[in-house]
Amino acid sequence: MTEGYPDHWEADVVLTDGGTAHLRPIRSEDAGLLRAFYARLSPESIYYRFFSPRPTLSDKEIAHLTTVDHDRRVGLIATIAGEMIAVVRYDRLKDRPGTAEVAFLVEDAHQGRGVGAVLLEHIAAAARERGLHRFVASVLPDNRRMTRVFREAGYSAEQSFEDGVIELVLDLEPTETSVEVMAAREHRAESRSIQRLLFPRSVAVVGASRAEHSVGQTVLRNLLGGDFTGPVYPVHPTATAVAGVRAYASVLDIPDDIDLAVVAVRALAVHEVVEQCAGKGVRALVVVSSGFGETGAEGRARQEELVRLARAYGMRVVGPNCLGIANTDADVRLNATLAPTMPGRGPVGFFSQSGALGIAILQRTAERGLGLSTFVSAGNRADVSGNDLMQYWEEDPATRAVLLYLESLGNPRKFARLARRLSRKKPIVAVKSGRSTQGVPLGHAARALSLPDHAVSALFAQAGVIRVEDLSELFDVAQLLAYQPLPAGDRIAIIDNSDSLGLLAQDAAVALGLQVRPPVDLGPGAGAEEYEAALADALNDDAVDAVVALFTPPTIGGYDVRVPERILRKAASGAKPIVATYLGHKGMPEELRITAPDGSAAEGSIPSYPAPEDAVRALAYVIRYAQWRQRPPGRVPDLPDVDRKRARALVAEWVADGDPGEASPEQAAELLACYGIAVDATAEGGVPTRIVTSEDPSFGAVISFGLADETAALLDDRAYRLTPLTDVEAAELVRAIRTAPLLMGHRGAEPVNLASLEDLLLRVARLGDDLPEVARLELNPVHADPKGASVSRVSLRLARPLGPRPELGPRRLP
Repeated sequence: MTEGYPDHWEADVVLTDGGTAHLRPIRSEDAGLLRAFYARLSPESIYYRFFSPRPTLSDKEIAHLTTVDHDRRVGLIATIAGEMIAVVRYDRLKDRPGTAEVAFLVEDAHQGRGVGAVLLEHIAAAARERGLHRFVASVLPDNRRMTRVFREAGYSAEQSFEDGVIELVLDLEPTETSVEVMAAREHRAESRSIQRLLFPRSVAVVGASRAEHSVGQTVLRNLLGGDFTGPVYPVHPTATAVAGVRAYASVLDIPDDIDLAVVAVRALAVHEVVEQCAGKGVRALVVVSSGFGETGAEGRARQEELVRLARAYGMRVVGPNCLGIANTDADVRLNATLAPTMPGRGPVGFFSQSGALGIAILQRTAERGLGLSTFVSAGNRADVSGNDLMQYWEEDPATRAVLLYLESLGNPRKFARLARRLSRKKPIVAVKSGRSTQGVPLGHAARALSLPDHAVSALFAQAGVIRVEDLSELFDVAQLLAYQPLPAGDRIAIIDNSDSLGLLAQDAAVALGLQVRPPVDLGPGAGAEEYEAALADALNDDAVDAVVALFTPPTIGGYDVRVPERILRKAASGAKPIVATYLGHKGMPEELRITAPDGSAAEGSIPSYPAPEDAVRALAYVIRYAQWRQRPPGRVPDLPDVDRKRARALVAEWVADGDPGEASPEQAAELLACYGIAVDATAEGGVPTRIVTSEDPSFGAVISFGLADETAALLDDRAYRLTPLTDVEAAELVRAIRTAPLLMGHRGAEPVNLASLEDLLLRVARLGDDLPEVARLELNPVHADPKGASVSRVSLRLARPLGPRPELGPRRLP
């Protein structure tokens, strides 16, 4: 390799059509690749790049284009299946300091796939790393596609026209627009890659054994039994047929195109299968085989090679060691899983990291009568992750609610960003296992979380994610969100035919902080008319936001079987959610179900819970989510007296001076002054508080707030949020700690100036978000009183960051 080769510039990326490509710096040994690439270009593409006809490149030109120093001359190429499909290059301009000339060339067959846009993101990041501030590009007026790439990137740009050539000057400093553009492109590309995975036109099962109950035959039979709408091709080295379907010796022998391959061979044979799938042009892989990262270092190496090879050929991978994927859409009817039971059609998207739990999850889903739109079990989650699925479900009209069973978080900061956006449209319910250890299962491509579990819960809540305790609660909440409307508030009415059940529901509601009126006890003999009238009163009452309907059979005699029909009738006529405890049923009982044409539960169906407490708990989760969604999202305010440029220069100087570590009090005060924060060592009195911002290896900059006393430390009474903070989040952070009443006039004391505390939190959060070199900044104590908030002591620790913030860097797969 070239001396000083920057291997951190290598990246796998998703293109706009959902395929993948590999980006890397160009090397001198790429001469052959460049020649072959150039030979495939059209005369028009060559003319647009060189402004003249140039049928071939000379040896001197090839040497010039492949010889770089990764500083003054930088080149990046995009490859698929080992072939070069695009190249971008910049050359520093001697007469224009901080500026380089940039030029692109994309193979005609791959134009329109977003290759140019993603190359621009990566070459701009490389240029910033090398101290460049601007790009200059010369473009012919007819080359509208390349002009659009520059203009739509979101950078500040200037344009001039001279001698028949457009000159574009791009400022490489990321802007709010450029970050939004990258996020939007990432969303479209990753969403499309999952759509290709879930809507295959044909499926091959590689390893479709003739042995009954084998993994390969199980997947094959589930595909056939689920009535997949496209052709299914078993692949077996010697058999002529498997499960009554003609078999082929390899994927390459199948005469038709293959969109999806399910791989069920032993781990050591997977590499060869992936190569065959690449040669066949397969678009996606589901690897149910085990024997990868979960087995140790050797398996981990196999897993990394599997992903590297698949992405190099444009394929996404689900797994390995996974249960499979399913799509209940009538146009697909895909059950490429090992599960014997598949739920019916419904509005819930389900992502599970655990393959072992997947079968039980699907069985419990079906038992409850809860319908799914799509299901993905990621297993070791080597490539496709929950983040990818959230990108897809955000735009999927068939999905109203999202369920996540998470054992690890590969990119927690991205998860929080995507979840916050998705939760504004659709609810996300999550179980995050590993509460006690924050560890990562063997085989997962993720690091362990360093934050305490209650901090992770706070960050989930900040993003609007409904985090529940276990799988039972996951389904309890899901069956409410899937079929009932969101409540407008937290005021609930309880209707029952047993005062004991009513009191249990009331106690549960009070304990969960809901506003509840005394239960309406209709008595054990209540029938359809009594329930209908009581429901009508509650649903028509403007002081009621949700209803809990409890019905249990009387101890003596029969019961009115018309009750559920009347409850359904009233539910359909209102816009308020109803939950029930009906005869102890769990799920979506037939009696409370509005039936879709395919027999599954439809919108308006009423969920039932075996106990009143379960019903109220599920309702409480949904009420808190609805309140989060009703809350204005707030904005990250423009703060006066902030000099971010000087702050960056100071930190860069201190880190460059030597081994970073603890900064002096004077340095800490100087940095805080850049953000309008003064340090007064003589400050005292008021309520002492503590503010910390730290660079978490998983979540990035995280800010915490609490009181600065031994009791708060003993109880770990800290509230956490991701940076930057909006004005709404800063106000919530101050009020989120259990000891917040001490700031608000507890027992007659004068309240502190909360607005000053909130302003201080906004400034510290902005500092932490701007400067990844700030490993930890602690303001302790901050004296809060009616006049304001004064910082009396500060400590600052610096560290060299591993790289730019992911949201500011170019798009890449992990």
